[in-house]
Amino acid sequence: MKAIICEKPGNFQTIEVPEPTPSANEVILRIRKIGICGTDYHAYKGNQPFFSYPRILGHEISAEVAEDVGDFKAGESVVPVPYLHCGQCKTCKEGKTNCCPNIQTMGVHVDGGMRELMPVPARNIIRADGLDHEQIATVECLAIGAHAVRRSCLRKGEWAAVAGTGPIGIGILHFAQIAGAKTIALDVNNERLSYCKNILGVDHCVNANEEPINALMEITEGNLPDAVYDATGSPKAIENAFEYVGHGGRLILVSIVKGKLSFEDPLFHSREMSLLSSRNATHEDFSNVMRALREQQIDINPFVTHRCDFDQLPSIFEDWSDPCSRVIKGMVTL
Repeated sequence: MKAIICEKPGNFQTIEVPEPTPSANEVILRIRKIGICGTDYHAYKGNQPFFSYPRILGHEISAEVAEDVGDFKAGESVVPVPYLHCGQCKTCKEGKTNCCPNIQTMGVHVDGGMRELMPVPARNIIRADGLDHEQIATVECLAIGAHAVRRSCLRKGEWAAVAGTGPIGIGILHFAQIAGAKTIALDVNNERLSYCKNILGVDHCVNANEEPINALMEITEGNLPDAVYDATGSPKAIENAFEYVGHGGRLILVSIVKGKLSFEDPLFHSREMSLLSSRNATHEDFSNVMRALREQQIDINPFVTHRCDFDQLPSIFEDWSDPCSRVIKGMVTL
């Protein structure tokens, strides 16, 4: 069967690999669509943490069950939860499978979904009845935002500011709106801000290069936001975000960067700020996303901006990774 492998940074190859044989408690899935994520672009460029080569990428996956196994029937539409947790550690037993110390993420630590068939543990498969394959392939991406909003305990009427309006930031904004928060999008890209205003219906948009603190103060009547989410992937932007948080507020780091971060401790303490990280997502978040899609609270049609067939991906991936391509979400069809 065909697979696409990232041999080393900047190098994609289409290869032939044997069809997988399932181990105990595994289900063979036939991949239907793959969403392209920032992680994939970072891995391709050689700047993704926790990554080794060669690797079959792909963790935003829509699939069908290939053959009857246990309760799963051939042809059922499913979404794999790509975070392979151990299930035995204290963290897993507390339900925090998304940050298991032994976690292995498909397409990062182990091979992912850029192949025709893949084995997945049954406990990492969720049925996706009522959704089409393109919707299913956005579930993992949107679940990152759903988890960040849930982790921050965002409340109705609070001000939620999201810095970075790529796919993850867009997901955060969707679930902040669903939570009933008043929303602010921050970015340096005016085209992305226009998308947030005109497509998502965000309450306010702020260019982060144009005195953002003054803008946030004006929008919130001097209070600054209650919750600020970073989805920029930029160390400098993360450090700047400490100044966006109101007194008693929280800063939620959703993106991950290599290296150290610094902040002004007097500012942090004077505002009694809470600093949170948000990693991956749980089964609950995946279910919440699918409910939102079924109830038409989220429309993915404007979200998926670029599409290609599986065989085309190696030749166009470099173009998609260029910000000038204006990709929000790329989608691959098998």
